[in-house]
Parts: sequence; structure tokens; C-alpha cells
Amino acid sequence: MTENHEIKERLRADLNTAMRARDQVKLRAIRMALSSIQNEEVAGAVARELSDDEIVKVLTRETKKSREAAEAFEAAGRAEQAAAERAEGEVLSGYLPTQLTDDELQALVASAIADIASTGGSGMLAMGLVMKTVTPQVAGRAAGARVAAEVRRQLG
Repeated sequence: MTENHEIKERLRADLNTAMRARDQVKLRAIRMALSSIQNEEVAGAVARELSDDEIVKVLTRETKKSREAAEAFEAAGRAEQAAAERAEGEVLSGYLPTQLTDDELQALVASAIADIASTGGSGMLAMGLVMKTVTPQVAGRAAGARVAAEVRRQLG
């Protein structure tokens, strides 16, 4: 990532724009995101500013929460709340890096498997090694469950 606090500044600017436009969905989503970032910054023994990479992790977590909440509301027959959660999740997704395509993910996993196979690792025992190699490469660009599913598919 470039600037260390670029995403946070963009969130703050977009919050002001959403206030002026009276865009309630965007306003709720950005306020929630900034609140989560602030909570993360003051957690622990020493308060500190998060880097953009750390902010991406927070936003990824919040996007996942929105998606899960939407699914729960949908299952409970509360379509209006589900739609609101999905809309907020979409707003937050706009601040995340572009997601990897299936082909890009397959290529990264195949490359990691080839590297590990050259050192003697094979089969499902190599899954942890492959995940350890691939996870930093896909940070914020693919969900961990999606990566694990692809690793299992290629190893299995």
C-alpha cells in the first residue's frame, strides 16, 4: 500500500461527503468502519495508529460481519434488514483491494504447491505449508475460506 493512512483519510473524506448528501447507508457503514478502526487503535497496552494493511484487515472483518448478518436476517425472514446489511457491506467492499479472480488464486496456489513439493512436502500434510505461503500473498484480496478450499482442491 502507498501512504500509511490513506484509507483512513479516504474514509473520513467520504464520511463528510455522505453527510452532505444525506446518504444514510454510506454514513452508517463508514461510521461503523471508523469506529472499528478506532477501537482497534486503542485496544492493547499502547494506543497507536493502524497502517493501511491493518485497516484492510479491520474492513475485511467488518465486511464479513455484514455479510453474515445479512444471511441471518434473510434466514429470519427480515428482508429489509438483510438488504440494509448487504448495502453497508458493499460500501465497505469499496475500500478493500480488488479481489483475486479464480484463475489468479489457482495460479498462486499451484505455484506454492510446486515450491513445497520441491522441498519434499506433499499431500494434505502440505496444506499448512501452502496456506502459510499463500496467505500473505493474497492478504485482503481473497477470503481465507476461499483460499483453503482451493488448496484442498489442488492437494486432494
